[in-house]
Amino acid sequence: MYKHTPLLISAILGAALALGACRQEVTISEPDCAKPDVLCVGLVTGLEGIKDNSFNQLAWEGVQQAQSENVVDWVRYIETIDAKDYYQNITSLVEADYDIIVTIGEQNAHVTSTAANTYPDKLFIGVDQEQAEVHPNLAGLIYDDAETSFLAGALAAQVTKTGTVAGVFGNELVHTNVLYKEGFEAGVKYINPEIKIITTYQPGDQDAVYSEAEWGASAAARAIENGADVVFGAGAKVNHGVLIETAKHPGLYCIGVNVDQWKIYSQAHSCLLSSAIKLITPGVVDLIKLGKNGQFPSGNYLGTSGLASYHDFDSVISDAVKAKTITIADGLVDGIITTGVIAP
Repeated sequence: MYKHTPLLISAILGAALALGACRQEVTISEPDCAKPDVLCVGLVTGLEGIKDNSFNQLAWEGVQQAQSENVVDWVRYIETIDAKDYYQNITSLVEADYDIIVTIGEQNAHVTSTAANTYPDKLFIGVDQEQAEVHPNLAGLIYDDAETSFLAGALAAQVTKTGTVAGVFGNELVHTNVLYKEGFEAGVKYINPEIKIITTYQPGDQDAVYSEAEWGASAAARAIENGADVVFGAGAKVNHGVLIETAKHPGLYCIGVNVDQWKIYSQAHSCLLSSAIKLITPGVVDLIKLGKNGQFPSGNYLGTSGLASYHDFDSVISDAVKAKTITIADGLVDGIITTGVIAP
C-alpha cells in the first residue's frame, strides 16, 4: 500500500563538570534496550558511510531528530565497510535488543527483507528500498521519481530566459530514468507548454566509451549549444557531469537531484540553482513515530519531494517563483496536482 507522509541531537556520550582546577568525567551508558519502556533505534549505513551528504546522512539525521523530539530513548549507527558484513551489522543491532532498525539503499533491500523475515518482532525501515514482498514489520521508504523531477521542471520553466530548458538522463532501460525524464517534461509543461524541452537518454552502447559523468557533460554541452539556459540531470553519475559542464557557462542554471548537491559539488556553485530532493529525514521520523504508536505500515511508504535551498541564488529568485514552487510541492503532496506520469 502506498501513502504520502505529511509535510539533532545525538545521544550524549560524555559530559564534563569543572570545579576550579578539578574536572569530573560523567559518562552516560547505553540503556537496556530490552526493557519495554525503552525505545532504541539503530541504523546500518551503506558503503558510502554516515557522512555521505546523501541518503545515509539524511536518514541518520532523521533518527537523531526522533530522539531530539523524545520519540526515541537511544540511537546508534553501524557503518558498513564491506558489503558482506551488512547482514551481520543488522544482526548486531537485533542482538542488542534494538526495536527499530533502519537500513539504506536499494542494494541492501534483499538483506533487509531477509532480516525482517528472520526477526518478526523487530521493525525495519528500508530507505530507498521498494518492497516486492510485503512483510508486516518492514516499510520501504520510497519516493515518486516523477514528482521529484516535476519540481525541477517547474522551477526550470519559471527561470528560463531563452525559452529552452534541458534534461539529461541515464539509460532509459532503467525505469527510474524514464520517470525522471517524463516528470521533468510534465513539470515544464505545467508552467508553460510553449517552452522548448531538450531531453536526452544515455545510450547503452556508450557505457564502454565514456563514463556516465563524461557522457552527462557532453550531453549538457550539446543542449547548451542549442539554446538551453537551464539544465537538469538525473541518473547515477550523469548529474555530476551535467552540473560541472553547466558551471563552465556563466549565466546558466543547473539543477541537482535527490539530495542537496550544493554540499557535494562545490565546482557547480556558480550554476546550482537548487536541487529537487527526496525528503528522507522527515520520512524516517514519520515512520519511527508510527512504529512507536503501533501504526507501523507494511509494504511501501511513499515519502514526499521538495526543493533544496537556493543558496547563492536566494536573492535572485523572485518571491513569486518561490511561492509558486511551494504551492506546486504542496499540491503534489495533497494530490491536487498530479504529474500524469504512469510508472512503467
